[in-house]
Amino acid sequence: MTTTLAPAGALRGLTKSFGDTTVLDGLDLEIPRGDIVALLGRSGSGKSTALRILAGLDRDYDGQVLIDGAPSVVFQDARLLPWRTVAANVLHGLNRVTVDRGEKASRVSRILDEVGLGGRGDAYPGQLSGGQAQRTSLARALVAEPELLLLDEPFGALDALTRRTMHRLLLRLWEHHGFGVLLVTHDVDEAVALADRVHVLDGGSVAHTETIDDPRGRGATAHHRRSLLDALGVEHTEEDYSI
Repeated sequence: MTTTLAPAGALRGLTKSFGDTTVLDGLDLEIPRGDIVALLGRSGSGKSTALRILAGLDRDYDGQVLIDGAPSVVFQDARLLPWRTVAANVLHGLNRVTVDRGEKASRVSRILDEVGLGGRGDAYPGQLSGGQAQRTSLARALVAEPELLLLDEPFGALDALTRRTMHRLLLRLWEHHGFGVLLVTHDVDEAVALADRVHVLDGGSVAHTETIDDPRGRGATAHHRRSLLDALGVEHTEEDYSI
């Protein structure tokens, strides 16, 4: 008998308003286990609002939220505690799970090695580059071994080279651990490069879904970029595939 696994996270008929403004209107969204799902949309389309509701940071809504365990979140701003070392910041990610004291130290050491900060545990946030700060934030999110990782434009403030490096790091961690990912981004190229599926939000619901034929492969992706830019209502040329 075939068993269908429940998604790592899902929103069913989600509606969210701020005063008289409806930001999400009956949104249905699913993040399958082990998949990367990206959300695109113009400013105010509800991308970050949906992510915050999945994260449990906003509980004032109508509809249903389905989550396996507690998701972890990485924001554009690393949000590190400046008075704590890198290792202590990562350890903070274990506050919401039950782990033996000895296991905590082992997990922190292991995840710091995985994100390339094995020798920086005693450093403070003020001593880190932007990329290192985001690596620390990513380690803090993953040390709890979540089934769902929520990313709210985590690479938007990084330079182009560091951004590409972080993309490779994220994919390496994802392949190793197998968590589901919801990536909120404004960058079409980033969405196409990382995701299995890309949803475009408009009017508070999914207006378009693009399934990537060859996710993270070397296949042609120009048609995906064109389709997504069209769905976003962005004028473009053959040379322009990001916003």
